[in-house]
Amino acid sequence: MTENTKVTRAAGVVGAATFLSRIFGFIRDVVIAGFFGAGLASDAFFVAFRIPNLLRRLFAEGSLTVAFIPVFSEYLTRHGREEAFRLARSAMRMLSVILAATAVVGIVAAPLIVHIIAPGFTDSPEKYRLCVDLTRFMFPYIFFIGLVALCMGVLNVLGHFAAPALAPVFLNLAMIASMLLLSPHLSRPVFGLAVGVLLGGLLQLLLQIPFLIKNGVLFWKKTKLYHPGLKRIGLLMLPAVFGAAVYQINMVIGTLLASLLPEGSVSYLYYADRLVQFPLGIFAIATATAVLPSLSKQVAEDDFDGLRETFCHAINFVFFITIPAMVGLIVLREPIVSLLFKRGAFDAATVRLTAVALLYYCFGLWAFSAVRIVVSMFYALQDTKTPVKMAVVSIAVNVVLGIVLMGPLKHGGLALATSLASTVNLLLLIWALRRKIGMLGWRNIMVSAGRSVAASLLMGGAVWGVSALIIPRGNHASLQLLMGVTGTVAAGVTVYAVLGYIFGSPELGRLVKALRK
Repeated sequence: MTENTKVTRAAGVVGAATFLSRIFGFIRDVVIAGFFGAGLASDAFFVAFRIPNLLRRLFAEGSLTVAFIPVFSEYLTRHGREEAFRLARSAMRMLSVILAATAVVGIVAAPLIVHIIAPGFTDSPEKYRLCVDLTRFMFPYIFFIGLVALCMGVLNVLGHFAAPALAPVFLNLAMIASMLLLSPHLSRPVFGLAVGVLLGGLLQLLLQIPFLIKNGVLFWKKTKLYHPGLKRIGLLMLPAVFGAAVYQINMVIGTLLASLLPEGSVSYLYYADRLVQFPLGIFAIATATAVLPSLSKQVAEDDFDGLRETFCHAINFVFFITIPAMVGLIVLREPIVSLLFKRGAFDAATVRLTAVALLYYCFGLWAFSAVRIVVSMFYALQDTKTPVKMAVVSIAVNVVLGIVLMGPLKHGGLALATSLASTVNLLLLIWALRRKIGMLGWRNIMVSAGRSVAASLLMGGAVWGVSALIIPRGNHASLQLLMGVTGTVAAGVTVYAVLGYIFGSPELGRLVKALRK
């Protein structure tokens, strides 16, 4: 089996699991929207949850995984399974100590952290206190999810992708159950969500254990706390905090600035981001997750021709999927937001304001997606310095643009700033990668992307026309809206597939082959 075939199949597994996770995630958000709408409690929870979630993306999935996988792959290729497993056991022990200490520090420093992340909350003492209490309660989540990230790195290198990808389903189920069963009986109902977060973190970790045992990774076996490979992981991990998670840092900057805008702005950005994360998670992040072990293996084997081929395959595949998704979300933004969230406290005005944020986030979806693949290439090469340099520039661009655009465009300006900053980040990374290893087949990539853009624009016109005919306007029953949106999306997918066939897109054939398997 070629590496491209492995990547496609692994991306399919991760994408399918992520799709299931996103479905339950949207159910979770629908329940949250119905219970809390966009106000004091939801703003406080989203900020409080974003803090340990940010640490997860920065220090767990964002840097630990991408630093661990290349080193673990190298040990597995050059030193054998037993030595690689010793490294994994040492990493688990060391990480447990670090994460426990981090949780304690976070609980103690919660007031300061909230003040930094959401300074606008200090104008409302009730919101500020609630956010601090929620932050303290949920901070131990980082302990569980950090260990899950390490397990994911081990299992992915060993060729198992399903369990780590399915883990978020358990978080969503725990949050939904806690909100429905526990929240109505609490004096502060939003704490039901916080209980679900901690329970979900524990369940995600427990899910990994049987698959680790099946693959022979027995963490209870005797081993030293320190392994020489940990130093290399640490050296890769420190700068990777910024390089791999620049998008999340930009999102936090958006949250900080949004806290200075009218109440509800944080929630509008959150709900819109959730919709963008749907195609981003199913296709782009799934492909990046699948491709990193293959790229790392090829680097360890000094197979640079295969490395270039795998990179081109991954980025062409991501553009083929995310560009039409971007166009479709732009055209159908209000019907989709209305279908998913318009109920209870989530009224028509909230739908419109959330759709504005979604529009501006969508402009950057192609860049958000491609950055994940390009950054994976750098980490497979064990180069973490270049991404962090580009990340610093991107963060600076996001801050400046956010401050400039939030005046005329309010929360929409913050979403647009994030999209533009990610585009700058992508262009800088591409320039640096070309200087580092030479040509990577960019002409082939541009031709493939051009086909995807042309087909997507034609598809967008078709979607707009179909939506005008079959999607009901105004206050219609959810079933009518569901049928209209589903029919329009189906028409769009059909048109895009036909155009892909007419244009001779090789990605279409690979996608069909992967789906058949």
